[in-house]
Amino acid sequence: MIPPEKEPSLTEEAPTFRRFTGTDGYVASRALQDAVNVALSLERPLLLKGEPGTGKTLLAHHVARGLGMDLIVWNVKSTTKARDGLYVYDTVQRLNDARFGEGDVRDIRRYIRYGPLGRAFASPERVVLLIDEVDKADIEFPNDLLQELDVMSFHVLETDEVVSARHRPMVVVTSNAEKELPDAFLRRCVFHYIDFPDEDQMRAIVDVHFPGLAGKLLDDALQVFYGLRDVPGLRKKPSTSELLDWIRVLLASGARLPEGGPAAPGDVPFLGTLVKMEEDLQTLTARAARPAADVRTAGRRFFR
Repeated sequence: MIPPEKEPSLTEEAPTFRRFTGTDGYVASRALQDAVNVALSLERPLLLKGEPGTGKTLLAHHVARGLGMDLIVWNVKSTTKARDGLYVYDTVQRLNDARFGEGDVRDIRRYIRYGPLGRAFASPERVVLLIDEVDKADIEFPNDLLQELDVMSFHVLETDEVVSARHRPMVVVTSNAEKELPDAFLRRCVFHYIDFPDEDQMRAIVDVHFPGLAGKLLDDALQVFYGLRDVPGLRKKPSTSELLDWIRVLLASGARLPEGGPAAPGDVPFLGTLVKMEEDLQTLTARAARPAADVRTAGRRFFR
C-alpha cells in the first residue's frame, strides 16, 4: 500500500514558493516579495500602486532579472487599445514596398508586427510583461486587456493564423491612481500598494547604490529629505530616485549640508534636485519666513 502524500502545513512554505526575494539592486519588503510570489503562484497579474518614485516600474525589471526571464515593456498611453498590444498590420510599409519594389508584398506575414502582448504570447519561454501606467488609457482598456489575458491567444485576421501562448507571462501592471479601475479587473489581480520607504529601508536602498556610505553625510541628507517630505502643502514630494540623484551630486561636489535647526530653502545645496515645482519652492520660502512661534509640528524635523 502506498502511503498518502503528506500535505503541507498551513504554517510551512513550499520551497518553490519564495522564488523572488529581491535582487542586489532592488530592496523589496517582505510584503512586496510575498505579493510577487503570490502572483507567480496563482499566475495572476500583479497590480502595483503607490506614489511616484516608489519603484513600481523598476520592480518588473528586477523580477525579470531575479527570475532569469526576459522583460517586455508596454508603455500605456491615453490612445492605447488592448488590440494594439497584440499586433498591427503595417499597411504603410506594404504600400511603400509596392511602390518602390522592395520585397514580396504578397507575403502578408512580413507586415504583421506583434505588439508587447503578442510578443509575450509568442515567446517560447515565459517572460515578464510590464504594463506600465494602465490607468492612462480609457476605461474600457483594463477589461479588454483582461479578456486577452484570459484567452491567452489571438487571431491574426490578415493571415488567418492563431497565436497561442506556450507559457502564461508574469504580468506586472502599474497604476498611478489617475482613474478607478473596473471591479472585474481588480478581482483577477493580486494587489499591492508600495508604501514610501521608512528611514531604515531608505538607508538600505541608499546602501545598494552607494555601498559603505554612512555617518554624518547620510544622516544629514536623510534629515533634509524627510524634513522636506514632512512639509505640508507640497504638490510634489521628493522621491527615492531624486534622493539618490541628490546624494550623487553631494558626493561629486563635496558640498556640505546645514546642521541642526530649521533652515531656509537657500541653505540646502542643489535643492532643485529634490524640489521640481516653483510653487513648492514658494511654499518652502513662505514657511521659512514665518515667526518661530508660528511653526507647526508638521515639517519640524528640518524645515519650519
